[in-house]
Amino acid sequence: MSRDTIKYLVDMIPEKDIETIYRVLIRFVPEDEATPEEIAAIAEAKADTSPTISHDAINWD
Repeated sequence: MSRDTIKYLVDMIPEKDIETIYRVLIRFVPEDEATPEEIAAIAEAKADTSPTISHDAINWD
């Protein structure tokens, strides 16, 4: 199967179903790989055990 065949099939999809097809197709698009700095930042954030404030303790007014 070629890309042109897939493009042709996508053109045949009813407009009301485009969002659903988009959500399926986007899962096949590779994401950028995280850099070592991003991986370190994620690990640091996961290890952070700083105290937090309850949502109910905030005066939202």
